[in-house]
Amino acid sequence: MARDDYGHYVNNEGVEINVNTDKKGVDHISIYDSCPADNPDHGSIHINYDSDSGTGTIVDTTNGDKETTDVNCYLTTACMRYQMDKFDDNCEELTILRWFRDKFVSEEDIKHYYETAPIVVSSINDIENNSKIYDYIYKNVIKACVEAIKKGDYEFAYNRYKNSILTLEEEFARPKLTKRFIKILRKI
Repeated sequence: MARDDYGHYVNNEGVEINVNTDKKGVDHISIYDSCPADNPDHGSIHINYDSDSGTGTIVDTTNGDKETTDVNCYLTTACMRYQMDKFDDNCEELTILRWFRDKFVSEEDIKHYYETAPIVVSSINDIENNSKIYDYIYKNVIKACVEAIKKGDYEFAYNRYKNSILTLEEEFARPKLTKRFIKILRKI
Protein backbone atom coordinates (compact mmCIF):
# COMPACT_ATOMS: atom_id res chain seq x y z
CA MET A 1 0.00 0.00 0.00
CA ALA A 2 1.40 3.38 -1.02
CA ARG A 3 0.70 6.88 0.28
CA ASP A 4 -0.92 9.60 -1.81
CA ASP A 5 -0.11 13.32 -1.89
CA TYR A 6 -2.20 13.81 1.29
CA GLY A 7 -0.35 11.15 3.30
CA HIS A 8 -3.24 8.67 3.16
CA TYR A 9 -2.72 5.00 2.38
CA VAL A 10 -4.05 3.93 -1.03
CA ASN A 11 -4.25 0.41 -2.44
CA ASN A 12 -3.95 -0.62 -6.12
CA GLU A 13 -7.70 -0.15 -6.65
CA GLY A 14 -7.74 3.44 -5.38
CA VAL A 15 -9.26 2.66 -1.98
CA GLU A 16 -7.91 5.22 0.48
CA ILE A 17 -7.45 4.81 4.24
CA ASN A 18 -6.92 7.67 6.69
CA VAL A 19 -6.22 7.04 10.38
CA ASN A 20 -6.06 9.75 13.04
CA THR A 21 -6.87 10.67 16.62
CA ASP A 22 -8.69 13.93 17.35
CA LYS A 23 -8.07 16.38 20.22
CA LYS A 24 -10.60 14.56 22.41
CA GLY A 25 -8.75 11.25 22.05
CA VAL A 26 -11.31 9.70 19.69
CA ASP A 27 -9.72 7.40 17.11
CA HIS A 28 -10.94 7.71 13.53
CA ILE A 29 -10.46 5.29 10.66
CA SER A 30 -11.86 6.51 7.35
CA ILE A 31 -12.06 4.31 4.26
CA TYR A 32 -12.87 6.02 0.95
CA ASP A 33 -13.68 4.35 -2.38
CA SER A 34 -11.71 7.19 -4.03
CA CYS A 35 -9.79 10.24 -2.87
CA PRO A 36 -12.31 12.68 -1.31
CA ALA A 37 -10.18 15.67 -2.37
CA ASP A 38 -10.34 14.56 -6.01
CA ASN A 39 -13.90 13.13 -6.04
CA PRO A 40 -16.66 14.96 -4.14
CA ASP A 41 -19.07 12.06 -4.84
CA HIS A 42 -16.90 9.51 -3.04
CA GLY A 43 -18.35 6.79 -0.81
CA SER A 44 -16.89 6.25 2.62
CA ILE A 45 -17.01 4.37 5.88
CA HIS A 46 -15.89 6.18 9.03
CA ILE A 47 -15.16 4.28 12.23
CA ASN A 48 -15.01 6.53 15.30
CA TYR A 49 -14.01 4.94 18.60
CA ASP A 50 -13.27 6.39 22.04
CA SER A 51 -11.25 3.73 23.86
CA ASP A 52 -11.61 5.54 27.20
CA SER A 53 -15.40 5.36 27.22
CA GLY A 54 -15.75 2.30 24.99
CA THR A 55 -18.19 4.14 22.73
CA GLY A 56 -18.17 4.63 19.02
CA THR A 57 -20.01 4.79 15.74
CA ILE A 58 -19.68 3.52 12.21
CA VAL A 59 -20.86 5.97 9.55
CA ASP A 60 -21.40 4.42 6.11
CA THR A 61 -22.02 6.54 3.00
CA THR A 62 -21.12 3.91 0.38
CA ASN A 63 -24.71 3.50 -0.86
CA GLY A 64 -25.28 7.25 -1.26
CA ASP A 65 -27.13 7.64 2.05
CA LYS A 66 -25.61 8.30 5.45
CA GLU A 67 -26.19 5.36 7.78
CA THR A 68 -24.86 5.56 11.35
CA THR A 69 -24.57 2.57 13.67
CA ASP A 70 -23.46 2.69 17.29
CA VAL A 71 -20.88 0.04 18.14
CA ASN A 72 -21.81 -0.04 21.80
CA CYS A 73 -23.31 -3.11 23.44
CA TYR A 74 -22.15 -2.50 26.98
CA LEU A 75 -23.82 -5.37 28.77
CA THR A 76 -23.29 -7.98 26.08
CA THR A 77 -19.69 -6.88 25.63
CA ALA A 78 -19.05 -7.13 29.38
CA CYS A 79 -20.57 -10.62 29.50
CA MET A 80 -18.65 -11.77 26.45
CA ARG A 81 -15.38 -10.58 27.96
CA TYR A 82 -16.04 -12.98 30.83
CA GLN A 83 -17.22 -15.82 28.60
CA MET A 84 -14.36 -15.86 26.11
CA ASP A 85 -10.66 -16.47 26.65
CA LYS A 86 -9.97 -14.08 23.81
CA PHE A 87 -12.64 -11.41 23.43
CA ASP A 88 -13.96 -11.01 19.90
CA ASP A 89 -16.00 -7.85 19.25
CA ASN A 90 -17.49 -9.56 16.20
CA CYS A 91 -18.63 -12.69 18.00
CA GLU A 92 -21.99 -14.19 17.07
CA GLU A 93 -23.83 -12.81 20.10
CA LEU A 94 -22.72 -9.21 19.56
CA THR A 95 -23.29 -9.37 15.81
CA ILE A 96 -26.83 -10.74 16.20
CA LEU A 97 -27.80 -8.35 19.00
CA ARG A 98 -26.43 -5.31 17.14
CA TRP A 99 -28.40 -6.32 14.06
CA PHE A 100 -31.53 -6.77 16.18
CA ARG A 101 -31.02 -3.42 17.91
CA ASP A 102 -30.60 -1.59 14.60
CA LYS A 103 -33.67 -3.22 13.03
CA PHE A 104 -36.21 -3.62 15.86
CA VAL A 105 -35.43 -1.59 18.98
CA SER A 106 -36.99 1.85 19.37
CA GLU A 107 -34.77 4.92 19.52
CA GLU A 108 -36.19 5.70 22.97
CA ASP A 109 -35.21 2.27 24.31
CA ILE A 110 -31.76 2.50 22.72
CA LYS A 111 -31.19 5.91 24.30
CA HIS A 112 -32.30 4.60 27.70
CA TYR A 113 -30.03 1.57 27.33
CA TYR A 114 -26.98 3.73 26.52
CA GLU A 115 -27.67 5.90 29.56
CA THR A 116 -28.23 2.95 31.90
CA ALA A 117 -26.03 0.07 30.74
CA PRO A 118 -22.65 1.73 31.46
CA ILE A 119 -23.76 2.35 35.06
CA VAL A 120 -25.01 -1.24 35.40
CA VAL A 121 -21.73 -2.62 34.04
CA SER A 122 -19.68 -0.31 36.26
CA SER A 123 -21.66 -1.40 39.32
CA ILE A 124 -21.29 -5.09 38.48
CA ASN A 125 -17.56 -4.61 37.89
CA ASP A 126 -17.27 -3.18 41.42
CA ILE A 127 -18.66 -6.41 42.92
CA GLU A 128 -16.28 -9.13 44.01
CA ASN A 129 -16.82 -12.39 42.12
CA ASN A 130 -18.83 -10.58 39.44
CA SER A 131 -18.21 -13.41 36.98
CA LYS A 132 -21.21 -15.24 38.50
CA ILE A 133 -23.43 -12.27 37.72
CA TYR A 134 -22.13 -12.03 34.15
CA ASP A 135 -22.57 -15.79 33.73
CA TYR A 136 -26.18 -15.51 34.90
CA ILE A 137 -26.86 -12.58 32.54
CA TYR A 138 -25.24 -14.41 29.66
CA LYS A 139 -27.23 -17.61 30.14
CA ASN A 140 -30.59 -16.05 31.03
CA VAL A 141 -30.63 -12.91 28.92
CA ILE A 142 -28.09 -12.82 26.12
CA LYS A 143 -28.18 -16.48 25.12
CA ALA A 144 -31.99 -16.59 25.43
CA CYS A 145 -32.36 -13.48 23.26
CA VAL A 146 -29.89 -14.68 20.62
CA GLU A 147 -31.66 -18.05 20.34
CA ALA A 148 -35.05 -16.32 20.06
CA ILE A 149 -33.74 -13.98 17.33
CA LYS A 150 -32.35 -16.94 15.39
CA LYS A 151 -35.82 -18.52 15.53
CA GLY A 152 -37.47 -15.27 14.45
CA ASP A 153 -39.19 -14.73 17.82
CA TYR A 154 -38.34 -11.04 17.93
CA GLU A 155 -41.10 -10.15 20.38
CA PHE A 156 -39.71 -12.55 23.01
CA ALA A 157 -36.16 -11.25 22.45
CA TYR A 158 -37.26 -7.62 22.69
CA ASN A 159 -39.29 -8.17 25.86
CA ARG A 160 -36.64 -10.34 27.54
CA TYR A 161 -33.87 -7.85 26.91
CA LYS A 162 -35.91 -4.78 27.81
CA ASN A 163 -37.31 -6.29 31.04
CA SER A 164 -33.86 -7.56 31.99
CA ILE A 165 -32.34 -4.12 31.49
CA LEU A 166 -35.03 -2.58 33.69
CA THR A 167 -34.42 -5.22 36.39
CA LEU A 168 -30.63 -4.77 36.22
CA GLU A 169 -31.08 -1.01 36.35
CA GLU A 170 -33.13 -1.30 39.52
CA GLU A 171 -30.68 -3.73 41.14
CA PHE A 172 -27.36 -2.22 40.09
CA ALA A 173 -27.70 1.28 38.62
CA ARG A 174 -30.21 2.83 41.01
CA PRO A 175 -28.11 2.19 44.16
CA LYS A 176 -25.00 3.62 42.48
CA LEU A 177 -26.89 6.69 41.25
CA THR A 178 -28.43 7.18 44.70
CA LYS A 179 -24.94 7.20 46.26
CA ARG A 180 -23.77 9.78 43.70
CA PHE A 181 -26.81 11.94 44.38
CA ILE A 182 -26.26 11.82 48.14
CA LYS A 183 -22.60 12.83 47.67
CA ILE A 184 -23.69 15.78 45.53
CA LEU A 185 -26.27 16.87 48.12
CA ARG A 186 -23.68 16.76 50.89
CA LYS A 187 -21.45 19.11 48.91
CA ILE A 188 -24.24 21.65 48.47
